[in-house]
Amino acid sequence: MKKVFFSLALLILAAMRLSAQETSCSLFWNSNRTQQVGEIVSVLDNQYRNVGHHGPAVENRYMALRIYFNPSASIDVYNKSGRLQDELGRYRWYPSERQQQEEGAGCDEYMVGKTPGLGGIRLWDGTQEIRLEATKGRTARVGETPKGHFTEMIAYGVPYKGEKIDVALRIDVRRGRREAVVTARELSGRKVQFLTGVNYHPGAQLLKEVKGKTGRLGAWGVHPADVSKNPSPIGGGLLYPAACFEAAEQTPGLLRIVSKPCAKVRYSVVAASTKEEALNSADKFFAYLLR
Repeated sequence: MKKVFFSLALLILAAMRLSAQETSCSLFWNSNRTQQVGEIVSVLDNQYRNVGHHGPAVENRYMALRIYFNPSASIDVYNKSGRLQDELGRYRWYPSERQQQEEGAGCDEYMVGKTPGLGGIRLWDGTQEIRLEATKGRTARVGETPKGHFTEMIAYGVPYKGEKIDVALRIDVRRGRREAVVTARELSGRKVQFLTGVNYHPGAQLLKEVKGKTGRLGAWGVHPADVSKNPSPIGGGLLYPAACFEAAEQTPGLLRIVSKPCAKVRYSVVAASTKEEALNSADKFFAYLLR
């Protein structure tokens, strides 16, 4: 009987370890790729080329998300199969073709371009979008929470409507949850208008719908070849509280939403690809968003 209880305890511990590995985060300087850090404070607005994977990153089973360390404040996606854990630690965002084929590594097939990407943040001044130009420096953070991991980027001194404000963009991932929660806030509590959305490319299938109290944005299609030599169809989706935003618009390259004046907005993003078994088609992915 003691052996049975001991074996059961080992199984429970193994399951707990596997669950704990479901999420992770990553932040490091390219000059020292083996040393992970919890925070980078920079007086420079743009450290895009100097920071590993171009900015702080976080992951769950099905995707990794990074926030660009520059004024774009774009969120980019690394799609996964769901079979491997801690791909940020293994591959630093850029697995080789051999690792993708032989080890089942995911791939950076999402192309953000000049858009906010998947749920990245800009500001809206009533007529145009405002990028987060950090005139007083920028801070990137990553860390662990009781239920998962987070990454955060803070831009200080962003010019907005004749003033300079501080804006934080945070992504939280939780064990056992597919969606990532994105929170954007103005640190002093001033009401602003945030702009976000889901970017897309020619030929993509699109979803723009409000169901109940929740708005849904989705795009499924092939992104232009960049890192991946053989890009496959991938999906990006955003779930948001409809009452907090103006009506969604389809603009060139972006399904866009603009918040009503507020100091903080929160919404969820999700990604999928043909590399996985669950949401490997447009029909399955859109059905998930509309559930």
